[in-house]
Amino acid sequence: MAKVYVFLANGFEDVEALIPVDVLRRGGVEVVTVSTTDLPVVESAHGVGIGADAMFGDCDFADADLLMLPGGMPGASNLFAHEGVCAAVLAQYRAGKKVAAICAAPAVVLAQLGVLDGKEATCYPGFEQMFTNAEYTGDLVTVDGQITTAEGPAAAFPYAYELLAQLTDQETADQIAEGMRYKHLMA
Repeated sequence: MAKVYVFLANGFEDVEALIPVDVLRRGGVEVVTVSTTDLPVVESAHGVGIGADAMFGDCDFADADLLMLPGGMPGASNLFAHEGVCAAVLAQYRAGKKVAAICAAPAVVLAQLGVLDGKEATCYPGFEQMFTNAEYTGDLVTVDGQITTAEGPAAAFPYAYELLAQLTDQETADQIAEGMRYKHLMA
């Protein structure tokens, strides 16, 4: 079973974190939400307190198949300010393993860490100026090798299904999408 860690910092965008968590868990992926704060409850950009599964200091990310960074502001900035998150993302990337980010996080975290250098990526419009060494696609979801990026809240479902397909298979992702009536919505 694939294992995903989702980093939650105060100010994260609710749907960009929780829709992928929901979709991945429905698809049989082990997902661990990780508080990057000093408290187990992390406050979203819209004032919703979410209880994380684990505290950052209690995790060893060596077993991660994917590290995921939700966007939102100041959530993405708070992730970039966390030295441990940055170190974990760089270690994951350098190990050739999957990293995913949505909304502001591709620009605010991944681009500033150099993870997007020479890659195609997307992010929330207006943050693409931070892509000094990456090619901005403007797509809802962009996959370039081990890096998956997504544009913003409306991209949360296609982003989640893309990640599920990568971690399981396309059939599982399609079944979950159909069961959640996403395929009907997009018809």
